[in-house]
Amino acid sequence: MIDRQLKEDGFQSQRLIVLPDHILDEYSAHPLIKSLHITDIGCFPHARDHYRRRPEGSQAYIIMYCTNGRGWVRRNNERRYEVRKGEITVIPAGMPHEYGSSEEEPWTIYWLHVKGELGPSFFEEEWNAAPVPLPVERSSEMIGLFDECFGLLSQGYSLEHVAYVSQLACHLAGLIRLIQTRRQAVPSPRRQLDIEKAIQYMTERLEDNVSLSELAAQAALSVPHFTQLFKKKTGYSPIDYYLRLKIQLAGQYLDLTDQSVKAIGARVGFQDPYYFSRLFKKIMGKSPSAYRSTHKG
Repeated sequence: MIDRQLKEDGFQSQRLIVLPDHILDEYSAHPLIKSLHITDIGCFPHARDHYRRRPEGSQAYIIMYCTNGRGWVRRNNERRYEVRKGEITVIPAGMPHEYGSSEEEPWTIYWLHVKGELGPSFFEEEWNAAPVPLPVERSSEMIGLFDECFGLLSQGYSLEHVAYVSQLACHLAGLIRLIQTRRQAVPSPRRQLDIEKAIQYMTERLEDNVSLSELAAQAALSVPHFTQLFKKKTGYSPIDYYLRLKIQLAGQYLDLTDQSVKAIGARVGFQDPYYFSRLFKKIMGKSPSAYRSTHKG
């Protein structure tokens, strides 16, 4: 395997930790570590001449977050993608790849290598080849997680440290997966706002009833297009989502008031109490009366 870095003497102010193999061999079967754990972690600031090529891939998943400058990545000898400031790229384990920094605008990258049973669930099913923009409001969270991982490992490779850092790695991987899946669900920021506007319209009318055409009009879309985008974003059809919001509100009334089941059903727009009870049980897993009698809090 070729694992080459053109700049042999590192980068000014770089940070780098590689956990020893014998430590990972000792800890990797621990139930708090085997799901996902960090093997390498680092930050290369203004990394001019940084380049890696691994024709056989890496045994770990590689996560890179570019916070300044730009670079590029190529996976499986296919298309080369530019990686810009504010973008994350993930290279799955075992995938041939190469990447490098721009000569004109050298990148600053935070990077992690991770292994574990949950690696495929976090990355392989959802991740595509193109880098993904990290929302600005998430940047400090991403860097904070990195800094916490690095800081703790800098204090030693105790079992407690490695176990805690593994939980942080899961948090970080979950955040990346959420960003990726949300980006896939609604490709246009404008369309995302349209869907959110329709959901707000629903929440303001839970004690009334709205039609599918009304909801589509709120998003300024045709009914078929609105339904397709809404289901991609939420996993539910618009009316199914609306009914679930109603049942959720009904559950709050059951918890916080002494009103009858029939009265609560009518209050959230169901004139047929039998239909309300059937729908409530389908969504909540128990009848309204059983739900009310369940101890909570």
